[in-house]
Amino acid sequence: MPEPVLRLQGLRKSFGSLVVTDDVTLDVMPGEMLAVIGPNGAGKTTLINQISGLIPPDAGTILFDGADVTDLPPEARALRGLSRSFQITSILPGFSVLENVALAVQARQGSSLRLLGRAANEAALNEPAMVALAQTGIADRAFRRAGDLSHGEKRALELAIALAMQPILLLLDEPMAGISREETDRQVELLLRLKGKLTMVLVEHDMSAVFALADRISVLIRGRVLRTGLPAEVRVDPQVVTAYLGEQME
Repeated sequence: MPEPVLRLQGLRKSFGSLVVTDDVTLDVMPGEMLAVIGPNGAGKTTLINQISGLIPPDAGTILFDGADVTDLPPEARALRGLSRSFQITSILPGFSVLENVALAVQARQGSSLRLLGRAANEAALNEPAMVALAQTGIADRAFRRAGDLSHGEKRALELAIALAMQPILLLLDEPMAGISREETDRQVELLLRLKGKLTMVLVEHDMSAVFALADRISVLIRGRVLRTGLPAEVRVDPQVVTAYLGEQME
């Protein structure tokens, strides 16, 4: 039996009297896509922030690729192979699409550059950046200003940036948020192509995307894991339907 790529043991986080994640224990296996779903305020993004290192847990342990990373900062986790996308698109709008991705390659390779804006002029950065852009279907946008992309294209760019880090584990925080149905369908197709090649944790409200993509689903309610199981099991679980899925699937 392979070891989990990610193991969360008893993660807990409070903000004052508000408990946001409460004894969260989960395993994510190699090549698996685990979806984390739940209503607004369930603690999903806080959980992703703890895994990526943006927020330290008050208690519990995060094991990634066999090592305890609970106290490591985000950049150290990224260099170990843990990449993420954000709920709100985070790109450099004044730089070209290629430069945005080349900078991620630079961060992974530790390349030394005199000027930030010339990242895409180095072949060692440019070539893997173009590979990542081709993976996400926006290689033809490489020399456009990133700020001029459509919202869906910006989502694809953000994913290309994450892929350029050559991650072992990819954290996806609502990649379908704010994009059209057509763009969502393209994003689902892209993630389906990546399935099995990467281990992924997906936080998403679009249930059609979740059920199309997930190998397993964990349902988070008020910071606690209500149920983890196969999509077909979670879909018909009475507690899950009552707590969340009923209104989502109507």
